[in-house]
Amino acid sequence: MSTTFFLVRHAIKEKAIGDVPITPKGVIQAQSTAKRLCNWPITAILSSPLRRAKETAEYMALETKSTVHVDSRLRERANWGDLPGQTFDEFVAMWERCTCEPEYIPPVGDSAKQAGERLSSLLTELAQKHPVDGHIAIVTHGGLITDFLVQTFREEQLKVWHPHFVAVQSELIPECSITTLIYESGEYRIEDFASVEHLS
Repeated sequence: MSTTFFLVRHAIKEKAIGDVPITPKGVIQAQSTAKRLCNWPITAILSSPLRRAKETAEYMALETKSTVHVDSRLRERANWGDLPGQTFDEFVAMWERCTCEPEYIPPVGDSAKQAGERLSSLLTELAQKHPVDGHIAIVTHGGLITDFLVQTFREEQLKVWHPHFVAVQSELIPECSITTLIYESGEYRIEDFASVEHLS
């Protein structure tokens, strides 16, 4: 008796400040990801409130004939534009400090530890709420996925997927990649990490 979670990073977004949409290439990615998820009986789709995630999730909803539920716990650790007047370089510096110092609380958004705990609380809640053997798609952000993984698994477990996982975590989750988690008896297992086979 287990629950399967598909952690999907949103599709390619426009490179601009604020709550931006996905690009035309991102639309193609989202459609390909939606088709891949049809291989499983999806019981729920949840999305971050940010536009790029919601748009990605809508393609999955169309393909799987499901409804998207937005949950604020799936938002990114911080988004460029949340702090008025912050330049992109300043945002990147803030982001990198949060990654290196998981308990550092930035002037806007959450620490990496807080972000990982948010996702953990949501997944536990979903596993208890949904039917046994459910398959739940979670459309969120690369940083949130790695924040959760780094806090949930031992470094030795993560090194199976990349020899320097913790050090290079910000580079490991491509757009529309699927990380498959199995939750059983209160424990998580990584079934597949950041798979992009469906995008080729």
